[in-house]
Amino acid sequence: MARERLSVVVTRRLPEPVETRLSELFDVRLRDDDTPMSRAELAAALKDADVLVPTVTDEIDAGLLGQAGDRLKLIANYGAGVDHIDVATARQRGILVSNTPGVLTDDTADMAMALIMAVVRRIPEGLAVMQKGDWQGWSPTALLGGRLAGRRLGILGMGSIGQAVAKRAAAFGMQVHYHNRRRLRPEIEQRFEATYWESLDQMVARMDVLSINCPSTPSTFHLMNARRLKLMKPDAVIVNTSRGEVIDEHALTRMLRSSEIAGAGLDVYEHGTNINPRLRELENVVLLPHMGSATLEGRLEMGEKVLLNIKTFEDGHRPPDQVVPSML
Repeated sequence: MARERLSVVVTRRLPEPVETRLSELFDVRLRDDDTPMSRAELAAALKDADVLVPTVTDEIDAGLLGQAGDRLKLIANYGAGVDHIDVATARQRGILVSNTPGVLTDDTADMAMALIMAVVRRIPEGLAVMQKGDWQGWSPTALLGGRLAGRRLGILGMGSIGQAVAKRAAAFGMQVHYHNRRRLRPEIEQRFEATYWESLDQMVARMDVLSINCPSTPSTFHLMNARRLKLMKPDAVIVNTSRGEVIDEHALTRMLRSSEIAGAGLDVYEHGTNINPRLRELENVVLLPHMGSATLEGRLEMGEKVLLNIKTFEDGHRPPDQVVPSML
């Protein structure tokens, strides 16, 4: 007798090959339009499904988990970050949580370097001149940016993505510095010719470019607060491809407006899509709509990990990418 297929609910539209494979393997309910589920829709999904496949746009908090049905046994997150899921409460209720680590390292590092280059070389400003039809020809003093080679890059969070950023930055001739919860092994430091700073304050005060690559945790919330942002040099720039809440966005906006910081490149925001309108008005800021993971290859690999986590769980084994509270 055939085993009953797992009931799987997917909260957002996923790449077509991923949705097709999910449909082949499981009793899956897919999303028709590419909009986030409402809280009521999420609650209904948690009541009915064996497995929920959410994304970063779904806030799975203790209140929602309290409404979960007895069937729900796995939350197979489509994405590496799980700060939108109350992992501790899920564990208490006997619900496993998995994610998709490692597949977006190169994509996110590429975007960090793209933002560094865009801000330092003032690429969006040049693009705006061309799109408006205002270009009057080459000028020796127009849109002068800076040279990347020789600049000090401070990486906040030297995990896999931070190291991938360091590799790229070193190829551009930048001097790599970093702050991390734990110092890296000497051979890794030597690979990037990286300088470790135990004091984040001391590193921030000396860098030309600061790249945020740490995860979102209670200890990293507003890690770059107003006091620490004020330590940055007036000609320094900051880029963030990690999580928006690591930076105090209000303080950053105020300092960019007053030229206390030279520029910023942001792919993530403290309040999601509710971006400070004053931040959007600034010419020395490059804003992107959370595109760090937006490669077809990366999104397909994320889907493959979700499928593997669900299939392994279905077979009675621990999902290979299970997340537990002690990891956070």
